[in-house]
Amino acid sequence: MTDKAKNTDILSMTREELTDFVEAMGVPSFRANQLWGWMYKGARIEEMTNLPESFRKILAQQVLYALPTVAKKQVSSIDGTVKLLFRLYDGQHVESVVMFYEHGISICISSQAGCRMGCKFCASTLHGKDRDLLPSEMLGQIVVAQREIGQRISGVVMMGIGEPLDNYDNVLRFLHLVSAPDGLNIGARHISLSTCGLVDKIRMLQQENLQITLSISLHACDDQKRSAIMPVNNRWNIQTLLTACSDYFKATGRRISFEYTLIAGVNDSAEDALKLSKLLTRYMGNMPIHVNLIPVNPVAERGFNRSAAKSVEEFKNLLISQRINATVRRKLGADIDASCGQLRHQKREEEGS
Repeated sequence: MTDKAKNTDILSMTREELTDFVEAMGVPSFRANQLWGWMYKGARIEEMTNLPESFRKILAQQVLYALPTVAKKQVSSIDGTVKLLFRLYDGQHVESVVMFYEHGISICISSQAGCRMGCKFCASTLHGKDRDLLPSEMLGQIVVAQREIGQRISGVVMMGIGEPLDNYDNVLRFLHLVSAPDGLNIGARHISLSTCGLVDKIRMLQQENLQITLSISLHACDDQKRSAIMPVNNRWNIQTLLTACSDYFKATGRRISFEYTLIAGVNDSAEDALKLSKLLTRYMGNMPIHVNLIPVNPVAERGFNRSAAKSVEEFKNLLISQRINATVRRKLGADIDASCGQLRHQKREEEGS
């Protein structure tokens, strides 16, 4: 990180904290309201024209206010999905994907620059983790994306680059900020957080009693297979993870979603489907759950292949026959490689780092 990162990060502040900060600078508190409004519009400091020039100069010199800049933008000619490669203030790159649905517009955001979880099928882990993102950098992805598309985003999926619960404190602050009525005002029920299964952090999150949707990246129905593709399973096995999921639902009442990436010849057989249904029934009982089946996105460095469409459909139908609510994720942005991690990886390869 550069010296600039040591300065005060104003977009990571609550409105009350920003007001206190502005007053401590000897500036009238109403200026905090003006500054707050400008930040959530994605304005640069020099564009905040109703702030005194002297105040803007102080902000430019003494605070960290660095919205992500768009390094690359791709728009799908199939469904309008927008993929954004963002450059952060220190030169790191992360990705976001804006998805258009009948019920509103959602964005999949990144929570870390890279990832250290090492899941074998994921492009985001190819270079490891460089650093955590600040709350402001997660907010900034949404703010800038809204400016790019000229429309309000109403839903957030934390399923981009990084493991959100590995950046717990920053993510928790982000969740409170993004749902603030005087900010982006995206309600917690419209936010989904995906984790590969950091059980200690799931139990911490349970105590927060947030009304977000917790998504668990399961991807296998026995420890041998899961450990082979997800190293996190060596620390917290399936039994430990699903026990935590059951406790999470009992405490929060929020339905849990299970993500299951289908990899040809690895975890996509009829036997796998039946074992998965028995596993979820054993630990989750009659709790409302949903299985989101995701045909793997091929990554050249990983060597995994997508399951055949017939196999995907048969897997889904087997789960449904066992009274497990299951759907196949609709592939958006098929012509722009809209799964996260690939643009960042390409950029790293171009830069030779």
